[in-house]
Amino acid sequence: MNKHEDIIRKIQERLSTLSKSERKVAEAILADPKTTIHSSIAKLAARAEVSEPTVNRFCRSLIGSGFPDFKVSLAQSLATGTPYVNLNVEPDDAPGAVTAKIFEAAKNNLTRAQDILPEALISRAVDVLAQARRIEFYGLGASGPVAKDAHHKFFRLNMPVVAYTDILVQRMAAAGTHPGDAVVIISYTGRTLPLIETARVAREAGAAVIGITNPGSPLTEHCSIVLPIEETEDTDIYTPMSSRIVYLTLIDALATGVLLKRGPEFNAHLKKLKQSVQDTRLPKVEKK
Repeated sequence: MNKHEDIIRKIQERLSTLSKSERKVAEAILADPKTTIHSSIAKLAARAEVSEPTVNRFCRSLIGSGFPDFKVSLAQSLATGTPYVNLNVEPDDAPGAVTAKIFEAAKNNLTRAQDILPEALISRAVDVLAQARRIEFYGLGASGPVAKDAHHKFFRLNMPVVAYTDILVQRMAAAGTHPGDAVVIISYTGRTLPLIETARVAREAGAAVIGITNPGSPLTEHCSIVLPIEETEDTDIYTPMSSRIVYLTLIDALATGVLLKRGPEFNAHLKKLKQSVQDTRLPKVEKK
């Protein structure tokens, strides 16, 4: 990446990996990038409550040179319309401002994920899922509801599907898998020890293990296929918000891909499922 490209997004992506002092610099810049462009290094250091060498060290880690060149990169990033949002919701933010930040973060994360997800890997994952004898989705914590949503989407496809969100049940289920089964492990960080161990157990049992997780994380070492979703939120402090939308969207894409593999004749099955719940709804009221 050219050092003038997308510097704001680059800062956002590295937030969770920065030292405490460098994170202060990053947050000060993200809070008001336009002011940063016109600030001296002393003023930025004072605003971030760090030393000037810390500011320079932060700049060099991003673009390989000091604060003056960093300001040029930042100005270039803003001038080319790089998507920007202050993801840190402030205590005095009005509900409208909070809503705008959350929606903008979700849009940016979806765009970013779409850019880095290799189509070939998605195709491979769809093929594995479409051919699987049985599919199991595993998630813990905030990833648990995503696994449940995946079950809700895939059970309609007329194949055995389950979702497990309990550590011990996941371990036992993984040990009971066989060649021809597919296990999908959803983990935002890829550093959750029980999920890493469960992936290893499932892989050794012969199942295909698909990881929807942070690329390069320990979990990926035990996956047959990795669908990379980069960390953009600090989940050591906050509950995943906009990143969860990315995972749900990817699940939708996989389910739709498997559905299309079923062919047009499968529509009759879906129609039957829809008809089975028609009498549970009130009829639509025509608007006047």
